[in-house]
Amino acid sequence: MTRPPARGHLFIVVEGPNGVGKTTSTRALADQLGATGVRVMVTSEPSGTPFGRLIRSGESDLTGRALALAVAADRADHIHREIWPALQAGLVVISDRYVQSSLVLQRLDGLELEEIWQYNAHVLPASLSCYLHHEAGELTQRLGRRTTLSRLEQVGSPEQELALYEEAFHFLEAHGWRQTRIDCRGLSPGEVATELLSQVQDAYDSDTV
Repeated sequence: MTRPPARGHLFIVVEGPNGVGKTTSTRALADQLGATGVRVMVTSEPSGTPFGRLIRSGESDLTGRALALAVAADRADHIHREIWPALQAGLVVISDRYVQSSLVLQRLDGLELEEIWQYNAHVLPASLSCYLHHEAGELTQRLGRRTTLSRLEQVGSPEQELALYEEAFHFLEAHGWRQTRIDCRGLSPGEVATELLSQVQDAYDSDTV
């Protein structure tokens, strides 16, 4: 396994079900960190590489094991080309989605948890994984306001995703991953980012990172 980032070289993952506000919260967290003078790199998965864009565009046709393997390959390349070099340069890296999304979405696509983990067991562990949580009813309403839904958004439901993210949390906890949950109910995107920032600061100050 690739060694974890050194103290101060933080790799933060923002996770949670579709519609919970991962992208908005990730950008707001980056803005708040940047305002304190911290150098930040924001990224997402699938990655922005040509391979990652191909996965995004072909998600409706690429399914099951083929999709899981493609996503895992993109993640390995993402770590090698972007995440690890940025950490070595002293940046805080924030990723919108990571291994947790595979452990949830590929299960909606018919794979078992242990198989998905086999494809991702040697990835770089996040310094801190932040799971955003909201009520299933609110998530359903948000998804209903979107003009289009991805294939996996149509296959699953907020209730299923919330349950699978809970399972992923416990699974990675057993593998020693540092994780936290943030209850987004009643919070604005800025308030969610402030809570994220508090968790990140705790991780930065911890000797375990």
